[in-house]
Amino acid sequence: MSAIDPEPASSPIVRVSDLFIGGRWVPAGTDRYIDTAEALTGEPIARVAAASADDARRAVDSAAEAFPVWSSLPPARRREVLERAAELLEARADELCAVMGAEMGATRPWCMFNVHVARGMLAEAAAQAYSAVGEVIPSDVPGLTALGIRQPAGVVVGIAPWNAPLILGVRAIAMPLVYGNTVVLKSSEQTPCTQAAIVDVLHEAGVPAGAVNLISNAPADAAEVVEALVAHPATARVNFTGSTRVGRVIGELAGRHLTRAVLELGGKAPLVVLPDADIEAAAAAASFGAFMNQGEICMSTERVIVDRSVGGELGRRLAERAAKLVVGPPNDPSSQIGPLVHAGARDHVMALIQDAREYGAQVLTGGTADGLYVEPTVLSGVTPEMRIYTEESFGPVVSIIEADGIDDAVAKANDTEYGLSAAVFGRDGGIALDVARRIRSGICHINGATVHDEPQMPFGGVGASGWGRFGSRAALDEFTELRWVTMQSGERHYPI
Repeated sequence: MSAIDPEPASSPIVRVSDLFIGGRWVPAGTDRYIDTAEALTGEPIARVAAASADDARRAVDSAAEAFPVWSSLPPARRREVLERAAELLEARADELCAVMGAEMGATRPWCMFNVHVARGMLAEAAAQAYSAVGEVIPSDVPGLTALGIRQPAGVVVGIAPWNAPLILGVRAIAMPLVYGNTVVLKSSEQTPCTQAAIVDVLHEAGVPAGAVNLISNAPADAAEVVEALVAHPATARVNFTGSTRVGRVIGELAGRHLTRAVLELGGKAPLVVLPDADIEAAAAAASFGAFMNQGEICMSTERVIVDRSVGGELGRRLAERAAKLVVGPPNDPSSQIGPLVHAGARDHVMALIQDAREYGAQVLTGGTADGLYVEPTVLSGVTPEMRIYTEESFGPVVSIIEADGIDDAVAKANDTEYGLSAAVFGRDGGIALDVARRIRSGICHINGATVHDEPQMPFGGVGASGWGRFGSRAALDEFTELRWVTMQSGERHYPI
């Protein structure tokens, strides 16, 4: 059964989500399933196939077998399939939002944003069907034509997280596919049905059997399944989005097998507010960046680093905005802040807030939890001895850190192992641009929020936020091989 087929009405389980291997929905080889349920209500969601390492290897075998067929198709055919997938994804928006909301507790605006961006990623991938071009390289050898040719790498393993399951599930697949690679997607244990729906859409859009495969697993089996995927001799690339802790493990494993990896990991995004900044605009961007999707975004604004001369005003305006946000159930259209994904996430956030309080931070607003709901929280007076100064919260809490001048602000922005997204607010464009250049991050927005994504942009970080870039043409370097091919005309003279 596909991921969206219902069970009989007598069953309390609403759907079955199987593996997808070789163009068919199939159970795990051991017939094992795990039951998933909504964290907020305990209502059952699905029976999800729990793959073994053998299933993972079978999926890579299937992708390797399909590679000659998919990679040899004309670019126009690959473009057609991805364009059709974009249309199908958009047509299923309501269904996808319902599944995503149940699996991760997301509010409808975040679910719809996921549909919108994921659809755009498929459309952008389709637009890049002809971009895998090479070049003629001048040679010093008479009569020699030298070419740099881009060719698909082979089987790409994509490992996607739960927090933006449509966006990041599609990102793991779309650009590798359009360049002629075949794919195995390992879904998140939190959102298996949402990500299975992506594969279902691609299958309906006409991707040949084996070109896209899906593996889901029990949480306890994740390490074994991932190792089988990465270590398979046919795996040419691995792309992973998730925590830095797991990213280090995958990077090490990929390195052991000399397999290239693209890793987009954690973040501790700074938003730097200069003395001349538009404070209201900065507060609006900080509120959006910190609290969108309950702060469960890798680009979330975790630190507002503000010049001391305007720190009080910025803190007041940001706290006023945070206090007005509507916290409520995901299925309530008026909800702006939903529940955290599970109790462990809530406990982590509340522990960071409590630790900050004990070390002297002031809670300007929020700081309390009710079940899985955490009130949007603004902390001021945050200092390095507090855990929240360095640890990623991944929740609806933001720290205000005051700085004495531009150099101090830059130093504090860079006082982290992470380097994914950042922002700078200031009216003097030249000064703001100079500050942006000095911040160590893969992404930086001037007079804009740290949370921003567009399918055509190069996306990725530095340091503990990973390496490599997703997004449109930037993905060409990651998911193709650059080959040197020569053709000799006329007689060639050799010295011996």
